[in-house]
Amino acid sequence: MKSIIEKLNDGGPLITYTILVLLVIIIVLFVRAIIVKDADELKARSLIASIGWFALAWGYLGRTFGLIMSFDNVAAAGEITPRLLAGGLKMALVGPLVGLTTFLVARALIIVMITREKKADATLD
Repeated sequence: MKSIIEKLNDGGPLITYTILVLLVIIIVLFVRAIIVKDADELKARSLIASIGWFALAWGYLGRTFGLIMSFDNVAAAGEITPRLLAGGLKMALVGPLVGLTTFLVARALIIVMITREKKADATLD
């Protein structure tokens, strides 16, 4: 668990923890849509999709910041060392990874919601 937290911190806490909060919101919306079977399921599905896309974009924004920071560090130092470049590159890779994971979870939950809806429609026919 400590290793995961360290990796999340390497990706820039503002980027990665924001995405994790979005993941929790996506899961809460999914559970609420499944438990409370009303007309708001379509709205929940749309909101989950939008939040998933936002998480993906936020992760890639973090990637851009990580690369800029990495190049700034190289420019300030005047020479490239692996240690100098590694910090910025970690930030550039962790943010999109967390964002992409959140996006994929959101898409999987949407697939579950669509499948449930189609099964419910098939039983009504």
